[in-house]
Amino acid sequence: MPVVDPAVLVLEDGRRFPGRAWGARGRAFGEAVFATGMTGYQETLTDPSYAGQIVIQTAPHIGNTGMNAEDPESRRIWVAGYAAHAPSRVVSSFRADRSLDDDLVRDGIVAISGLDTRAATRHLRDKGAMRAGVFSGEDAALDPDAQLALVREQPPMSGRNLSAEVSTAQTYTVAATAERIGSVVIVDLGIKQATIDALAARGLDVHVVPESVTIDELYALEPSAVFYSNGPGDPEASEHHVGLLRQVLERRTPFFGICFGNQLLGRALGFGTYKLPFGHRGINQPVVDLRSGRIGITAHNHGFAVDVPRGGPVDTPAGFGRAEVTHIDLNDDVVEGIACLDIPAFSVQYHPEAAAGPHDAEALFDRFRDLVLAEQAGGDAAAIAVETAPTEGAS
Repeated sequence: MPVVDPAVLVLEDGRRFPGRAWGARGRAFGEAVFATGMTGYQETLTDPSYAGQIVIQTAPHIGNTGMNAEDPESRRIWVAGYAAHAPSRVVSSFRADRSLDDDLVRDGIVAISGLDTRAATRHLRDKGAMRAGVFSGEDAALDPDAQLALVREQPPMSGRNLSAEVSTAQTYTVAATAERIGSVVIVDLGIKQATIDALAARGLDVHVVPESVTIDELYALEPSAVFYSNGPGDPEASEHHVGLLRQVLERRTPFFGICFGNQLLGRALGFGTYKLPFGHRGINQPVVDLRSGRIGITAHNHGFAVDVPRGGPVDTPAGFGRAEVTHIDLNDDVVEGIACLDIPAFSVQYHPEAAAGPHDAEALFDRFRDLVLAEQAGGDAAAIAVETAPTEGAS
């Protein structure tokens, strides 16, 4: 009989979920969240937005297709810890270079398998995302009270600024892969490779800059547009990025933000943000475009949301003219998109690049391209930001 190496997931409210050690051995701490994607675990693991979180996969079988060199969204696995019910014992994809287990061990990710992921997900759905720890190896034998105390010593996600942990250390450039129309500066708050590829495919040279960039450093690159990426952490703890974005908006440079970038645009306009009970994490969230009525299935990974009044245009508290909500989530009415009506800026809370899918929202990158072209032509770029773009594959 094989030796079973025990592990346990401990939540800050005292709930415990036993399982088997997986990946690296030791202890890992973070905010326990659940992700509902049936596929795309490699993209989930390498998405920097998951930094500081212990991700519980609701899909029962994880690792079937192994890991490959084409699909990573960044240079490493970023999750603080990982949990699944039944990791695959074999890799069955011709594209695989290695197994998921290999990468978990390589990047030092303490994980747990054999978990009752249904019970854990139901608990977090009812009680909300919370601090947690995974204990395996020698740490699995620690006294339960000691394990719980260690979990409760950890900082909560609220108030945490994690951008510096995931951002690039140096500026780099990816050349446009279609006919060039200009350049875009991406402020890297946890950028995914699929986003860079999508912008380069729209004819933009992409300059990816550290999250600590100053306004002078940003404009020294002479951008045609500015983009704020997805990323982890609390938007209320990102004052530098809010201040930087306000200077971009004052110069009327075309702006597009996704996920964390949506929250920061909301804050730059003077609106508040708040923490969701358990967030949106998966590739199956229905979002409606309020202007067209079209519904797209979208990819999400966020635990915070923007508090913007709905029902039509409103004056922005920070003095940037009018703005309006353009998209909402049909599951819980959370704001999923904002557009400015008097300056060329818009954002969405979800991921239009959506690797490994869905691709219903890809047209948003075309809208951004149109925004850049309209500004260059001296047209009404702000109008482009609020136009209803066709949503490929949407109902």
